[in-house]
Amino acid sequence: MVKQELRAVMIRFGDRQENLAAALGIAPASLSKKMNGESVFTQPEIEIIALRYKLTAEDIQRIFFAQTVN
Repeated sequence: MVKQELRAVMIRFGDRQENLAAALGIAPASLSKKMNGESVFTQPEIEIIALRYKLTAEDIQRIFFAQTVN
């Protein structure tokens, strides 16, 4: 789930949701929807997040593109 994975990365970097939203140029409520799966992150947003938190390709795959199969 995006929220748990991204939240963990944000905590490691001492970042807050409001700060990330500002860096992405979106409202905190919009970021919350994206993190909760109600909306999707755009490619430019993913790129900004990857640079901000020094994410590897594997991190990006796990956080934004992993699918859960029941």
